[in-house]
Amino acid sequence: MLQFLKYVLATFVGIILFLFLSFFILAGIGSLFSSEEKVSLDDKSVLKLDLNQPIQEVGVDNPLSEFGVPFSGEENVVGLKDILEALKSAQKDDKIKGIYLKTEGPEAGWATLEEVRNQLLEFKKSKKFIVTYGESYSEKGYYIASVADKIYLNPAGGIEWNGLSAEYSFFKGTFDKLEIKPLVFRVGEFKSAIEMFSRQDMSEASKKQSIELIGAINNNFLKNISASRNIPVEELKNLADSLAVDNPKSALKYKFVTHLGYQDELETILKKELKVEEKKTISYVGVNKYLQGASSTESGDFNTRVGVLVAEGEITGGEGGNGNIGSEKFVKELKEIRENDKIKAVVIRINSPGGSALASDVMWREIQLTAKKKPVIASMSDVAASGGYYMAMGCDTIVAQPNTITGSIGIFGLIFNVTDFMNNKLGITFDGVGTSPHADWPTATREMTEFEKTMVQKSVNEGYETFTRKAAEGRKMSVEKLKSLAQGRVWSGAEAKQNGLVDVLGGVDDAIKIAAKAAKLKEGDYRVRYYPEKKRPFNEMIDKLLGDNEEKATTKALGDLAPYVNMYKKLINMGGMQTRMPFELVIR
Repeated sequence: MLQFLKYVLATFVGIILFLFLSFFILAGIGSLFSSEEKVSLDDKSVLKLDLNQPIQEVGVDNPLSEFGVPFSGEENVVGLKDILEALKSAQKDDKIKGIYLKTEGPEAGWATLEEVRNQLLEFKKSKKFIVTYGESYSEKGYYIASVADKIYLNPAGGIEWNGLSAEYSFFKGTFDKLEIKPLVFRVGEFKSAIEMFSRQDMSEASKKQSIELIGAINNNFLKNISASRNIPVEELKNLADSLAVDNPKSALKYKFVTHLGYQDELETILKKELKVEEKKTISYVGVNKYLQGASSTESGDFNTRVGVLVAEGEITGGEGGNGNIGSEKFVKELKEIRENDKIKAVVIRINSPGGSALASDVMWREIQLTAKKKPVIASMSDVAASGGYYMAMGCDTIVAQPNTITGSIGIFGLIFNVTDFMNNKLGITFDGVGTSPHADWPTATREMTEFEKTMVQKSVNEGYETFTRKAAEGRKMSVEKLKSLAQGRVWSGAEAKQNGLVDVLGGVDDAIKIAAKAAKLKEGDYRVRYYPEKKRPFNEMIDKLLGDNEEKATTKALGDLAPYVNMYKKLINMGGMQTRMPFELVIR
């Protein structure tokens, strides 16, 4: 009888879950059909650009996110492509009277913000207004806000103005306590990705490159703010050094903001400018909704295209996944692009700190094959370093923003010896047999011999020689000169342009124009297509519903500890030969 009741209960729960999921799927389908209806814009609309969220190269539309469906995957993520497209369209759209910026703390890299900022400056040529309101501004947020005509800061808010910094985490002490011995093999004075395992602080070489890197990014940052706010660069530096901009009144005093006030006060001013009655609300429209209703600005022959292949995330072998560039998937996509006669030129849009050396080389080969058939241009986003640069060096021309992080031409090998940890901490020991003295090599469960360590270093040296030789060929410079720029050193885009690692400073649109010109295409005669192509909304919804939600579940379960678990997973992926930039470099 008890067993029978268990079956009945299980069946009942199954039916409830089925009905629950069916309801949300049908609701999602209904929302999809309704979202396909053309959005009608008011004649006095204001484009609301909210940058206080993650920004990826290509956005993610999750129809289930607004319903709060369990296991439905990540929330909607705005795409840089969509932001730029919306700004271009709004500039010519008579129904869009201006832009309202939300940019207190953007979750994006410096090069992404550079692309958005430059497009906002282009928008200003239309003589339409740009306004922003913030309760506070981070330095990244203020970098965008500084282009606005009116900059409102909450009277009780604040602004961060104390210079840029880069911080690294070191785990040698942790490994010492756990009795785990990381064996690192590297080539290059500046390959500081492995210092997190072997040191408790930065080496002099690492400090040198980091100081010069953030210095170059800071110079670009200050130069552009100086031009927008008409404040001399030296004054901006002095204000940061003295922490003089420490409250809203000082921000107003030094002309960082134009007004101290609340959001409703800004909206009152906007209503007067828009000639909207005080009792009525302002007709704001977000990026995604606007693109649904905006008239397409696309022109040119549908059968003549420039393809933009997005490569975003860490580099791995196989298919990869969310946040990774899988070499197998990349090769398949690029091969299809190469064999598509409608696509006359290709832009590889790279946003990657690197990863697997083998996977990087596999993708480099496919880029080389494509470059023999049609022009291939590299467009670097926030970071295109190490394995990311490995991809770029196979292209005809490399385009980067001044604050792109690039270079890191080097290679390292990493093997963890967990013998003492398993034995002394967990009581686990290992023993085995083999047909030769090195049959189990490389291994994590015994101390390697000096000969075996020499063989690993030999492999790393060979990988470095291959990397630098191919980079020298791609850059058309001598190996000796290339090696003087390599050794794992990281450069800003501006520095890389000066030393020959980058050809042109600019964004993805500049790269597209260069690609079109190389293919002898005139402006207006071609269309731009991004790859991989965005999934249809219904397919996206099903994938999100049934997809792997491990990372989101981990974050929810572990809270503040989640980043460390995710970092552990990255450590595991770092085994073997790696072309990777200094680990987790965040400049803020």
